[in-house]
Amino acid sequence: MKKLKLIFIFTLICFININIIAQTNENKDVIIEKLNEQLEQLNHRLDKLEKISDDILWYNKVGDVAYIDKVYIYGPPKWKEKNETAQGAGNPVKFWSYTFIPKDIDPSKKYPLIVLPHGGVHSDFTTYYAHIIRELIAQQYIVVAAEYRGSTGYGKGHYEKIDYGGLEVEDVDASRQFMIDNYEIVDGNRVGIIGWSHGGLISLMNIFDNPKNYKVAFAGVPVSDLIARMGYQTQSYRELYSADYHIGKTAFEDVNEYRRRSPAWNTHKYTGTPLLIHTNTIDDDVNVLEVEHLIKSLKAEGKKFEYEIFQAIPGGHSFDRMDTKHAREVRVKIYKFLDQYLNTPIKIKTVRDLEKAAYKFN
Repeated sequence: MKKLKLIFIFTLICFININIIAQTNENKDVIIEKLNEQLEQLNHRLDKLEKISDDILWYNKVGDVAYIDKVYIYGPPKWKEKNETAQGAGNPVKFWSYTFIPKDIDPSKKYPLIVLPHGGVHSDFTTYYAHIIRELIAQQYIVVAAEYRGSTGYGKGHYEKIDYGGLEVEDVDASRQFMIDNYEIVDGNRVGIIGWSHGGLISLMNIFDNPKNYKVAFAGVPVSDLIARMGYQTQSYRELYSADYHIGKTAFEDVNEYRRRSPAWNTHKYTGTPLLIHTNTIDDDVNVLEVEHLIKSLKAEGKKFEYEIFQAIPGGHSFDRMDTKHAREVRVKIYKFLDQYLNTPIKIKTVRDLEKAAYKFN
């Protein structure tokens, strides 16, 4: 009997210990999950702080030549809802947009508008572009730069509205329409769109989907083929797209959804808006093969456009946005191309003109 009691007590102790261990492991999982959630929230709060500090820098870097503002506007509703019957489901997506207006313009006249979408899968419009904004302002362009759905610095909710190659394109076009509707100084017949990388994709998709809204477009090192991109990028990069709040599937699982979002697979929609494309053979972000696919697709469709494939230019993905002499020379080419269709009041014809505008050289 004593042996049976001992066996029973031993078995009970083992059972209790197993439960304790299981509960401990469960608690660890819960703790880890909560810590991950807190870390995610912290990252978004840090993004907000970074955004606030960079917004202050805008006034320091560009405030002497431009009136700077951030306007709160809206685009289409989200392309998919977690709960289609929840309060607010189906409402337009609200977002901020930067506006830059030259201080030396005549308010009785109209001026051309440049729509400038930023790059990055989850990124935002920063003072990285300060010298480019100064160059545009010097030509008396008005500029709008949308912080479209998925941009960072505005919290988790805006971050998870991301729709890469989808309704973000309409957000950017909504920023164009806002400027025309609300600023009499904007000439709605002289609007250009320019962007690099992901911003280049948005520029392309806008002239494919909204060709009547733009007189000219420039796409620098544009993301062009998401299917190819998923093949050569890292797993952590792929997961930005397959996240449940985004596409929710891999390219393997839904290749047509990735095709729908890729300029190289939408060239049949291009109707001839004057277009300039730049790429670099040593781009360390958007591999040149993507842009080559875009170029070949446009040619196969019999489309007329301009392009240049730069050979091994230092700077890789940023080669024509940098402060090097070569980058400045390339930007002069870009501005001359835009001016053919937008007729800027003041021209940048030389690198010297550009340097005076962006770097305060006398």
